[in-house]
Amino acid sequence: MNYKLIVSYDGSRYYGWEHQPDKDTIQGRLENVLGRMCQREPSEMKIIGAGRTDAGVHAKGMVCNVVMDVDMTCDEILNYANHYLPDDIAVLQVREASERFHARYNAIGKTYCYTCYAGRVKTIFDRKYVTRLEEMPDVDKMQKAAADLVGQHDFHSFCANPRMKKSTVRKVDKIEIVQRKGYITFTVHGTGFLQNMVRIIVGTLLEVGYGRIAPDAMPSILEAKDRKLAGPTAPAQGLCLMEVDYQ
Repeated sequence: MNYKLIVSYDGSRYYGWEHQPDKDTIQGRLENVLGRMCQREPSEMKIIGAGRTDAGVHAKGMVCNVVMDVDMTCDEILNYANHYLPDDIAVLQVREASERFHARYNAIGKTYCYTCYAGRVKTIFDRKYVTRLEEMPDVDKMQKAAADLVGQHDFHSFCANPRMKKSTVRKVDKIEIVQRKGYITFTVHGTGFLQNMVRIIVGTLLEVGYGRIAPDAMPSILEAKDRKLAGPTAPAQGLCLMEVDYQ
């Protein structure tokens, strides 16, 4: 049976989602636990994630699918997984899926949220999930620049992989920037994202907010297809995958 899982995790101490030899990853942890449940080697558990979050990135709604031969209900699978997974990984939902369901290929959109903090006093209890800023950037300028990134564009300038051979054209439906007290959140929704794309978008918009890049420079940065013209890659800890969309 093919199962669809929704997984939440604190990525602080992991080397990202994707399984890597001799590295602690989210996928690796799930493979170990589900392999034990199915009495199979972890390497035999083909868990397919909706994406590949980077080291240190968090998720509230990562979706994955896995084919398992097990005489357990969905609730029993969920309870087993959460019993043996570490405290910073939780399976929120387990559902039977169609044989053709593929967590990555069937995804039609993703929502990410990036959180910054620029308050006068350092934040304590959410310090692992926000990026600390030395001063408050100009939100109006960032919003103006963000509007030029919405739509279908070639985001080569916002891709961390210089050897990307596949198309770097992506569609971004929304970039919402909200300031509440000392916090700034960047909510980005699109049909798909390149390596580090959301973090580079945030890093570039912060440069706009600090006056180091002009608000009207986004079209020329996109057109140049040159990573060096965009801003720095924002730190991983502020980014969280919120939701994956399916039809």
